Amino acid sequence: MSVETSEVPVMTGKKSRAAARSPSMLLRGARRSTLPVLLLCAAFLWMAPFLWMLSSAFSESSFSPDMASLLPRFPLTLQNFRDAWDSADWLRLYANTIFFSFGTFLVQLVTITTAGYVFAYHEFRGKQTLFYLLLIQLMIMPVIMMVPNMMILKQFGLLNTLTGVMMPYFASAFGVFLMRQAFLSIPREIEEAALMEGCRWWQVVFRVLIPMSWPAILAFATVSITYHWNEYLWPLMVLNDPDKQVLTVGLVSFAMGAESGGQWGLITAGTLMVCLPLMLAFIIFQKQFLKSFGFSGIK
Repeated sequence: MSVETSEVPVMTGKKSRAAARSPSMLLRGARRSTLPVLLLCAAFLWMAPFLWMLSSAFSESSFSPDMASLLPRFPLTLQNFRDAWDSADWLRLYANTIFFSFGTFLVQLVTITTAGYVFAYHEFRGKQTLFYLLLIQLMIMPVIMMVPNMMILKQFGLLNTLTGVMMPYFASAFGVFLMRQAFLSIPREIEEAALMEGCRWWQVVFRVLIPMSWPAILAFATVSITYHWNEYLWPLMVLNDPDKQVLTVGLVSFAMGAESGGQWGLITAGTLMVCLPLMLAFIIFQKQFLKSFGFSGIK
């Protein structure tokens, strides 16, 4: 009897401790699951407009009681894309946008690599001061410089030209900083060895340093091309000729006419046509993009 009575308090003590631990364990589990749930909710809120755009673009009825649904409305159709393609000169808009985006990046590639090389490997009076002044440009909103830039373009006779739209972006403070950091990560002995072999400075930059800095260049190309592809306000102010409009300006002009009739399927189809090239490029080259951002130090 004494053994049985002594075992009862031990068992009850274990049960009481287990019962005391259970609320704390449940609380810890709830804390661990809170962050994933919040992230899933944020991801859904971020994806909701895109899902609605896809649903409306492929749905036959545009203006109906269920037009706000994220699910597609059957039967699915491609008629919205056909009507959108026939409503604007998309080939010209694509050509102007590609020329604006990629042309700007190619000029930037020359300016940022040469400036980054100078700031990385050469010493001169006022180097740090000039570099800090260059970085201050990152803190200036582009909208503030629109009127001065337009006055300069007017003096050069470059208003209403694609070259005039591109000129304010030929030099990029962010690109110079990025390439300077990339060149600093390359041993100085490589540059000295190339110079000793008879290479000129531009050969050192374009034949030695740039091939070793492709991750940083690809990261900057992603930022630059995406930004200029989606640029709206500056081309709207500079370009008046419809034949020189870019995709964003043409899309707004196209959408304003379709919006008056409530043709949301037509508008979303046109919007998807503008976004599709960048989306496909990211899907195809996403591994290279993510790897380039990791190696370049952009977080």
